[in-house]
Order: sequence, then structure tokens, then C-alpha cells
Amino acid sequence: MGFRFLTLIRPFMAVIPEVAAPDRKVAFNQKVLWTVITLLIFLVLSQVPLYGIMSSDSSDPLYWMRVILASNRGTLMEFGITPIITSGMIMQLLAGAQIISVDYSLREDRALFSGAQKLFAMLITFGSATVAVMTGQYGDPKSLGAGICLLLIIQLFVAGVIVILLDEMLQKGYGLGSGINLFIATNICEDIVWKSLSPLTVNNGKGPEFEGAIISFFHLLFVRSNKFKAVYEALTRSALPNLTNLVATALVFAVVIYLQGFRVEIPIKSAKFRGHRASFPIKLFYTSNMPIMLQSALASNVFMISQLLYRRFPDNLLIKLFGVWEPYQGSSQFFPTSGLAYYMTPPRSFVNTLKDPIHFALYVAYMLTACALLSRTWLDVSGSGPRDVARELRDQQMVIAGYRDTSMYKELKRIIPTAATVGGVIIGILSISADLLGAIGSGTGILLAVTIIYNYFETFAKEQAELSGVGVAGM
Repeated sequence: MGFRFLTLIRPFMAVIPEVAAPDRKVAFNQKVLWTVITLLIFLVLSQVPLYGIMSSDSSDPLYWMRVILASNRGTLMEFGITPIITSGMIMQLLAGAQIISVDYSLREDRALFSGAQKLFAMLITFGSATVAVMTGQYGDPKSLGAGICLLLIIQLFVAGVIVILLDEMLQKGYGLGSGINLFIATNICEDIVWKSLSPLTVNNGKGPEFEGAIISFFHLLFVRSNKFKAVYEALTRSALPNLTNLVATALVFAVVIYLQGFRVEIPIKSAKFRGHRASFPIKLFYTSNMPIMLQSALASNVFMISQLLYRRFPDNLLIKLFGVWEPYQGSSQFFPTSGLAYYMTPPRSFVNTLKDPIHFALYVAYMLTACALLSRTWLDVSGSGPRDVARELRDQQMVIAGYRDTSMYKELKRIIPTAATVGGVIIGILSISADLLGAIGSGTGILLAVTIIYNYFETFAKEQAELSGVGVAGM
């Protein structure tokens, strides 16, 4: 069934847009250039508003997913990388569960599998654009008219295809890393920088204040006669980002980078060449940022469905158990106040934790359990489990020093699932801590940004080592 499924994609391969693979190795400086160009295109798309929308001030159904989707409401990047992530995860799950069969050693199968991912991503983009426009997300379709509705769908679809091609260009070796990681990290870092240095002013009843925490600090020192009160206000103001939030963000960054260095080095040797030894590193964050990304995607989908159901059936008891949604402090954005969705959201501050300890306890239990289970599940889905690693080492004619070839899998099974589980739990703890400390953005966003930036740092180090002809041990 799997082979027949992939052959169904073959007729579409001629019409699916594709970035040709480079015919020679791309120089490092050219990779940096193409990565920067890709980033600039993404930033432009994130700021260009959709032409023809009447309003986007209603409650945002994708509010909880914006962090991991690198999306910006009301712009060409309305859906961000949603189609790529959704298509990729579905295909990985189908292949990992062997619902469809893919032989990655065959070039044709790899090409068909990649083509299927792009085709599904394009269909998801078109379907999401149509649903968003026809459900009134940008205004009443009758008031907009058929022409504007069609124009909005075309804008969203073309922007989505551009993002798909940008991601493919980087993954094929023209740039560094992948478009998905680059766009997520950029979106999160942009939010942090903006909330630190924003020159916009906001009046919350105390006179005009700068939105940026750092600019506000110097402004308060300049205009307040009592400098101690000025520093205290800059550290503790609640309605806007403050210096405490900024320090908490830096602290979480430092802790995650420190933990990235924790790993177990398994000594391996060649079964064919005598005396050839090396080491196989198993990091504490073995599954990288996937646990928190999957958890965030799961929770975001629950929030979106719960909110839509509650707005449609507000008096239904089962819907209320799923989640009760109300606007927060007079804003148009809805937040859960009770039900399952409420206990899946982090407390807004440390004070709220003390006011509702049951909410905090259930949230912690949910986060740690979800991150641990999703991390373990990702081992099998992604092909990075102990059996897969043992097969990879065996194919390279490598064995663990001190172990027979037949017992290599047992040793890896003892280490890899433990690393994945512990790493998932620690990722969950860090996310909870970041939310409680009031880090700018969210715990999920900061963890994604740090792990992606660290991976880019490793990529840069490897590229530089290859240029100088020196191998980097343990990379």
C-alpha cells in the first residue's frame, strides 16, 4: 500500500515547483549569503499586510500557535510555517508507523516522499486560506465581495509556496540549517528585541511610557526625580515588559546553553580496521526541541478547537468542561478561565500560582508527562531510536567498545530512551520556570530559540572546521 501511495504522487512531480539541487559544493560564504537573503525575504513577508482585509481585531484563533509557527496575523505570513510543519509531521508519522513504506536508500523514493510533503503543504495552504477567508477572519465575505475573497486566497497561497521553496532551498545545501528553524528563531528573537527596545509609547494612566524595557528604564531615570522609584518601576511594571522579564530571559538562555553541553560519550571502534576508535555522543537533549514543539502544537490545537466550540455552543456542559473562554482585561483576545484548556495553560505570574495552586500543580503534571512521553514517542517516529542507531553503526561496521555486535542494541536501549525521557522532563521544567519568571515571549518560545541558535552555532563551527581542514571532536 505504501509503494502504491508514493506512485500516486509521480504524476504531480512535473507540476510541483522545485529548487534544483546544487551541482557542486556551495562555499560557506555563499551559504551565509543565501541564508541572509532568505531571512530578509521572510521578514518582508512578515510585515507586508494582506490587501483587501476589512478587520483583524477579533479574537485570534491561532494566538497560541504563533510562537512555533513563525506567523504574523494580518500579513502575508498569516500561516507562517504551518503547512510545512503539518505536512512534514503527518508524513513522518505515516512513514514511522509504516502505514506508508519509504526506502530512503532509493533516490526515487526520497524524491517522491519529498514531493508528497510539498504537495500536501500546498494543499494545506490553499485549504487554510480558503477557510480563513470564508469564515470571516478578515471580514464578512459578503461585504468583501468575491473578487477580494479570491485575491486574499491567492495572496496567502503564493506566500505559502514562497516559504515552502525557501525552506527547500536551505535544506538542499544552498544555505545553513532549514527554513523552519531559521524562521522560528527569527520570529522569537524579533519579539524579544522589540519588547526590549521598542520606541512606541503607551499610556496606562501614569503618563506615556515606552514599550521597550531598556528604553523605558533610561526614560524613567531621566524624567523621574526619585531615581530609586524609577529603577523599581522599570524592574516591576506589570502592564508592559520590564527589566526583570529581560533578566529572566537572559537567565533561561544561559541555563539552556549550559545544559546543551551535557552528553554521554559512548566509545565505538571499527569492526573492520583494527585500532580505529571514535566516540558516539548522546546529548541530554537527545530529541532537541521536539518535545516542547510537539507539546505546544498539541495544546494549541486543543485551545483553537475549544475556543471555536465554546463560541458556537456556550451553554453546552461538555463544551464548558472542554474550556470556558472570556476576553482578558477588556481586550478582544479570549483566554480560558476554566475547563481542560485552562489547566493546560501556564499561570500568568508567580502571584497567580499562589492564588490557584491546583491549577499550577495540574499544569506541571501535564507539562512534564507530555514532554516525556512525546520525547520517547519521537524516537520511533523520527528513526533515532536505539534500534535505528544500532543498525546505522552496524552499517558503518562500527561496534561499541567492550560489547559484541549482538549486545550493542541492548546497551543503546539502556541509554537512549533514558536520555530522551530525562531531556524531555528537563525541557518541560525549563519551560515552566521561564513562564513563572516572566521571561519575554514564553517558555516554549525561548527554548525553541535557544536550541535552534545553538544548533546554528554548531553548524557554523563545523563549516569553519571543514574550511580550515581541522576536524571538530565530538561535533
